[in-house]
Amino acid sequence: MLRNYIKIAFRNLWKSKVFSGVNIAGLALGITAFVLILEYISFEKSYNQFHANLPTLHRVLLKYGGDGPDNDFVPAAMAPALKLNFSEVNAFCRLAFVQNGIVTLESKNTKKGLQAIREANSICVDGDFFEMFSFPIVAGSPSLYAPNTVAISASKAKAYFGAENAVGKVLTLNNQFGKIAYTVVAVFADIPANSDLQFDMVYSMATLITAAKESHNDWARLDRWEGAFSQAIVQLDPQANPAVFEKQASKLVQTYRPKTNDRIRLQPLAYLHLGASLSDERPTVEKLGFIYLLGGIALLILTIAWLNYVNLSTAGALKRAKEVGVRKVVGANRAQIAMQFLSESLLLNLLGFALAAVLIGVLQAPFNELIGKDLSFDVIAQGQVWVLALVAVVIGALASGGYAAFVLSGFPVLSIIKGIVSKGRKPGLTATSSVRQTLVVVQFAISIVLIIATVVLYRQLSFMQNRNLGMNLEQLLVIKGAEVGDDATRQAGKVAFRNEIAQLPYVSSFCNSGSVPGGWYNFNSDGVTRMNPNPGDEKKNYAVTYADNRFIPTYGIKLAAGENFTAEMCDKATEAGRVLLNERAVKSLGFSSAQAAVGQKIKFNTEFEIVGVITDYHHQSLQQSIEPLLIFPAYPGSNYTLRLNTNEIQTKIAGLEQRYKRLFPGNPFEYYFVSENYNKQYQTEQKYGRIFTTAAGLAIFIACLGLFGLATFTAEQRTKEIGVRKVLGASAGSIVALLSRDFLKLVVIAIIIATPLAWYAMNRWLQDFAYRVELSWWMFVLAGGIAMLIALATVSFQSLKAALVNPVKSLKSE
Repeated sequence: MLRNYIKIAFRNLWKSKVFSGVNIAGLALGITAFVLILEYISFEKSYNQFHANLPTLHRVLLKYGGDGPDNDFVPAAMAPALKLNFSEVNAFCRLAFVQNGIVTLESKNTKKGLQAIREANSICVDGDFFEMFSFPIVAGSPSLYAPNTVAISASKAKAYFGAENAVGKVLTLNNQFGKIAYTVVAVFADIPANSDLQFDMVYSMATLITAAKESHNDWARLDRWEGAFSQAIVQLDPQANPAVFEKQASKLVQTYRPKTNDRIRLQPLAYLHLGASLSDERPTVEKLGFIYLLGGIALLILTIAWLNYVNLSTAGALKRAKEVGVRKVVGANRAQIAMQFLSESLLLNLLGFALAAVLIGVLQAPFNELIGKDLSFDVIAQGQVWVLALVAVVIGALASGGYAAFVLSGFPVLSIIKGIVSKGRKPGLTATSSVRQTLVVVQFAISIVLIIATVVLYRQLSFMQNRNLGMNLEQLLVIKGAEVGDDATRQAGKVAFRNEIAQLPYVSSFCNSGSVPGGWYNFNSDGVTRMNPNPGDEKKNYAVTYADNRFIPTYGIKLAAGENFTAEMCDKATEAGRVLLNERAVKSLGFSSAQAAVGQKIKFNTEFEIVGVITDYHHQSLQQSIEPLLIFPAYPGSNYTLRLNTNEIQTKIAGLEQRYKRLFPGNPFEYYFVSENYNKQYQTEQKYGRIFTTAAGLAIFIACLGLFGLATFTAEQRTKEIGVRKVLGASAGSIVALLSRDFLKLVVIAIIIATPLAWYAMNRWLQDFAYRVELSWWMFVLAGGIAMLIALATVSFQSLKAALVNPVKSLKSE
């Protein structure tokens, strides 16, 4: 019997080639999109899951003032105090990100030709780090309790020491704390891509105790409750209640910071990757809402393909009515007839799966390029997402095939014999027609929502990339400062390099600064107040950076009041006692105006006089509000920013590199363009845009495949009517309008339904941006117009084909 079902199923599919082709193509495209998007979701859900202690690990966040935003950088003394005062804390670890670290080797270890390397992915941690986190150790002991110890990745061990055992070797790190020699105590396996913590070198936090004292960096002391340069991770007892711990820990913090009313919040490390972004130093996070949205889109695209099958199967009900009648007359029951149609559905789905497997292989590489990740089908098998996916696919296939089988097997023999069904008067068929129309509306409503989302997303991205930032980033080249060498040599090199840059004809201006727009500030602090602070001033947070007197003119930032730094202030930075504020800081400090702030003094450990106020500029992306900013004169080891003529740029860069290496021997020459680096902040939105554009295009294409099939069926059903109309003088245009009108009505209904849904969804999405576009009526009209034009083109093609058939041939048709 089964063999007979399959044989007949093949015959029926081959007989209706157009409908079969449309169904198989739609299913294959839907399954392909579903699987590829599922790969991405599975990969994002797998982040950090390899840590054995993951359920008990929490990142400590601090709400300054009790009601501010969550800050991931906390005072260095906080984590040890939590361990000391609460038995629930089994272990803790602080993480500080090493800035501007250049690694060199002692001469006895140096490989021939090896140059100093700037290691951007480096962290300082407490000794418990490798006990809390499950990063595999390849060689050595991962204990980092002792000062001047370091663990390095397997790839770095090979790069620095080749085939030799790296354990016991010595590396020298040059950074803001000076030149420090570290002994390699362990080698760990390269960090997997699905880890939020990405690093190549792990230095002992204990080294900072000595280094901070020797370099007089008081802010980096590990016993400070002021300032924040590190993150804190605590491992709680499995029986601990995080909510209760938060309240108790907040009370402890308030005893050390009595005027602040700061509150602690714990963020489970399991939610770090897909939680809300906190402007992390390592911004690998995705948004959980986006992951859910992608999953919904994948399922919707697959659903559209299934709806096509239901639509086309029920539309062909009239053509299969006589077959059903004959089967029932010769004794077939409804279950047997339903099994026949289910066999056809199963065969269609299997063919769709086979074609999808081919498409996935072909499209995997372009998809990986689209999302910027190296994925494969193996990613799905690593998690449990595939179970839900398989269940969804099986249920969908059975539901779509089952509904069609239920409708087609339900024709009563008497109605078929009397010809009622063939004339379309059976109430069940009328209901089926209504269902088909509803499904078309649903398909296009989904497609239109995706089109509107794409339009809004690209509009927001364009807004962020083209908004006036309050500065000019064009033709700005940044050269990273030197770290290797003694202070006297580097200082002499800085002076000589500045003098040589000033003489270059293609450099119109240049400056030194501690941070560069598009990157992080040097640090944030809540220790800034007026000399006579108002109540609550100590709860406010300020961004802090360093720059020389050429920073403002080089970046084209305007002064709102007062004056810029002078060269003398920058040369004597430690004695200057001067500061620049932005307009947001003026308001936060409670001054009535920028003019009123000039000449006043503020307190930040010591007194500083406000020499000028700059207009607010967007140091970071438009996703974030402009922060109150303090700029202090000069900064050792800072970045050089050059505004230059970009003609023959490679020749000019080569000349700059030659000068740099001559004046800063042993330092790598590294540079980037500010505008390119600034726009990297919008990579997530660009990725979203590409994904939404692809999803919207695919959804509406699959929907149009179904529309094409329905138009073909309608034209076949009305062949004689079209012939009679042409004989009576109807034009091809009027016939096309007649056949297209009913379908376009459904698209209009879909637009009406999709518009409020899309408005609500995109309005919610835009709330995540501090600066955003307004939703305009033309965005919805454009999306609706695109859907209408595509639907019209799809239907008109088949309608025109039917309208141009010779009426004699139409009237002869059976």
